[in-house]
Order: sequence, then structure tokens, then C-alpha cells
Amino acid sequence: MPVSEPMPLYPVQRQHLEEISDGVGIMQHAIGRTPDPAHGYCTDDVARHLMVDLLHGRVLGWAAIADSAWRSLRFLDDAYDVSTGWFRNFRSADGAWVDVTPSEDAHARALHALGEAIADGSDARFRSGADTLFRRALPRAARFRSIRPVAASILGCDAAIRAGVPGATAAYRSLVATLSLTLEKDAAADAWPWPDPVLSYENALVTSALIAAGRRLGDAELARLGVRILDWLVEVQTAPDGHLSPIGNAGWWPRGGTRAAFDQQPIEAASILAAAAAAWGATGRDRYLTTAEAAYCWFLGRNDRSVAVAEPYRGGCFDGLTATGVNSNQGAESTLMWLMALEQMRGLREAAAAATASAVADDTQRG
Repeated sequence: MPVSEPMPLYPVQRQHLEEISDGVGIMQHAIGRTPDPAHGYCTDDVARHLMVDLLHGRVLGWAAIADSAWRSLRFLDDAYDVSTGWFRNFRSADGAWVDVTPSEDAHARALHALGEAIADGSDARFRSGADTLFRRALPRAARFRSIRPVAASILGCDAAIRAGVPGATAAYRSLVATLSLTLEKDAAADAWPWPDPVLSYENALVTSALIAAGRRLGDAELARLGVRILDWLVEVQTAPDGHLSPIGNAGWWPRGGTRAAFDQQPIEAASILAAAAAAWGATGRDRYLTTAEAAYCWFLGRNDRSVAVAEPYRGGCFDGLTATGVNSNQGAESTLMWLMALEQMRGLREAAAAATASAVADDTQRG
């Protein structure tokens, strides 16, 4: 099958999500397909699970995912530590919170999920609970300086603004200013338009935030900055035949050094797909549809080892692509990234088809 030919979409399948979840939330890790209670739960994954629930709700209806979404919201509410203003991240299998240094990443992912819940939740009481927690936790984001937490917080605020949350706009503008100032000084560099000395994980999240902010604020230069950096990320992670070849986490890619070929992570493919969808929405350029399709197809075998990383009929996903094939474990992050990528691809194809139909109708009317 040519690289340019789309691969099939699949029905929503939540079997593996249910297998690795219990009454508390989704467990971080699995041994094979079996949940591994030894590592307990983390706020990062519960936040992602909530976002997947919201995406699945668009297809299945709220009733099908309500129990799961409420469970995640209760977890996030319990994770919020009033005394510090932080979301705690790690929770053991017995329900106790593990006392570790607060995580900007976890806090920001919680904000992102809560913003989406306020905007897309179908139950008024659920939206109200997410709104209250979002507003309590938002002030902590003002201190973020790492680009990924800032980007995730921007996306959370963007969703909250869409839902009319008071106070989200001021925080949004401050976070956008922080991110754009960090990136603008490096964006003009052709060889390395990136503010960090190492290109690591979920890089395209940053470009999604820039594009979203550019559109929200009517700032064309900001959106162009996001698109320009995304173009570079795609260029350096595309194989000669056009398939996606993400940077591996076995060393990442230090500036001036050798990029790691493996272990490639599902979060890389999913973040590129989301950013490509944002870039298509901002520009209408078909090349971003091609990029999104390449990211989606990475999960299904168009990758450096020509093996499927996802198991669509179970809703599971292996924990990365290695030099010899796949990591046989199917933990929370990987599975959630596949499910997110599938629904984002479904939505993008629908939007692209609608845009094409509208263009044809306009041409017919003119003719």
C-alpha cells in the first residue's frame, strides 16, 4: 500500500482501557496486557483518560462514558493539594499519594483536560465541577517556564475560553507571551529552531499551542511561528519514503549529536497528528493532512519496522517501537495516545471532507 494512501479508521474500542482501570482510575503500567498495580496511578494518565473519554463521548454519547469521566474528575479533585496549589501526581495502588516533587507536566495536563471537560462535557454538574477545579488550579501555571507545561496550559485555557470561563483570558495571554518569547529567539535558526539543547518528547505539543493561540488572538505571526517549527519537526522526523520516523527516547536527539532511532514512543506520533490537524485548520494546506495521515499510519505499521504498534480491535497500544519490533507491554500512556490519535484522525477526515464539499458547492454556485 502506498505511503500516501489512507489507512482505515476503526470503531471506538475501550476494552483495554477497562482492563487496566479500576474504581480509582487507570493504572500507569502493564505487563503485557495485564495491569501492573506495583506502579499505581498518575495524574498525567488520568488527565489523558478524561480527554479520551470526551472524544469518545462525541461518538458514543455521554451516557457511554459518563462513569469513566466522573471517575477521572474525582481522581483529579483528590489529586489537588489545597495547601500547595499543586496537583499531586503519583498514587500507589492502595490509594495513598506518594510524596514527591510537584510536576509542572502533570499539573498542566490536568489543566488541559479540565479545560476540555468544561468545554465538551455534556452534563452541567460535571462541567461545573471541572470549572471549579480548573479555576482553583490555574494560578499555579503562572510560574511555569518549561515549554511543554506552558503549552499544555495554553491549550487548557483555550478550551476554557471557548466555554466562557471567567479569568481564563488573562492567564492565557500571559502564558502565550511566555511561550512565544522563549521560542521566537530560536525560531529563525534554520538548523535548530528549538529553545532546548535536546529534542525529546511530545515536541509538537508546543506548536499546537502556538497555532491555537495565534488563531484565538488573531495573531498571524504567532500562528506562523507554530507552523514553521512544526514544519521542521516533521522534516527531521520523516523517512525518505514519507513515513513518520519519530526521535527515539533511548538518548533523544542532542543538538549537534546523533538522534536516537529507537525507542519510538506513541506520544510523539499522537502529538504530531494533533499539531498537523491544528496547522490544517489554520492554513487549509493539504500537506498537513498528509502529515496527520503519516502520524496515524505510524500506529498501524507504516513505520521503521513495518509492524503495527496499536491493536485497534482491543483499543490497546504497545509501549513503543524498538529496534527489534514492539515493546510488548501496553501501558496507559501508549494506549491513550492511540485512542486519541484515532479520534483526532476521524474528526480531521470529517472536517476535510466537509471543507471539500463546501468548496465544490461554492464552485457549482459560481458556475
